Amino acid sequence: MLTPLLFLFCGFVLLGIGAELMVNGSSKLAFRFEVSPLIVGLTIVAFGTSAPELAVSIQATNDGRSALALGNVIGSNIANIGLVLGLTALIHPIRIERGLVRKQIPLVIASSILMGILLLDGQLDYSDGLFLTCGLLAYLIFSYRQAEFEFDAEELSIGDSHGLNTLQATSLDLLFIVGGIVMLVFGSQVFVDNAVTMARLIGISDAVVGLTLVAIGTSIPELATSLVAAWRKQSDIAIGNILGSNLFNILCILGVTAIIGTISGDQFALLDFVVMVLFSLILLPMAWSGLSIDRVEGVFLLAGYVVYLVFVTQQGSI
Repeated sequence: MLTPLLFLFCGFVLLGIGAELMVNGSSKLAFRFEVSPLIVGLTIVAFGTSAPELAVSIQATNDGRSALALGNVIGSNIANIGLVLGLTALIHPIRIERGLVRKQIPLVIASSILMGILLLDGQLDYSDGLFLTCGLLAYLIFSYRQAEFEFDAEELSIGDSHGLNTLQATSLDLLFIVGGIVMLVFGSQVFVDNAVTMARLIGISDAVVGLTLVAIGTSIPELATSLVAAWRKQSDIAIGNILGSNLFNILCILGVTAIIGTISGDQFALLDFVVMVLFSLILLPMAWSGLSIDRVEGVFLLAGYVVYLVFVTQQGSI
């Protein structure tokens, strides 16, 4: 039992360092290329922090355990809003841009509903995967076009580059981002592997582990990155990371995984899909109220997530 606990601690250390490198490099890169930090959070950071979900889902599908891949995405999307956004709001209230309320949050809701529709036949096959992947490409093009209009240099506060020219400074920023992604992916993998080991030692079923511990574990990069961003008062990167990650989880991870192999959805209860959609829906009234998510709302999200975890653990939803 001591060895898994030691590796869990090591995983957290790697996640903390990786998150700091990614947020620092991403915010500076956004400034240099005159891109809104929100767009960076919705794309680069979101894709980087979703890498563990992608790795876990592909591996699970290759091993003939595609239900774990779907459970990972559902559980991660719920955890991103209930756990990650809730804790982030407790650290520092999150400012919400109007464009986020009008465009990004509805996209998260629509993608969640779309996933449910595609799963009406009990599976996600090759054609479903292509459809979701095309949706991802459309989203990236949409985000790129938005980047031309949403930059505000006063939103960022970055230090100098210690005499480096633009090319050298940009290369350093990219190195920070790549290094951060690598540490986040490796750290989350260490965490997930040892969390599952501990769960099995305790006697928790694989089904509950997939929807809870694995989902939480693969959401830890989002948690680490968003908490660091909130602490540095880079709320755009924090909220962009969370929403972008949820979109990537459905469009990219399920899309790519379904292309590789058929994903079975017949082991999941309707409750899991409903909870995922409800957590997305609840963001709209929260975001409209003062265009921010405050600490009280953060507590509400956390409480809702804890209730869901307790229910899943006691009842078993798959």
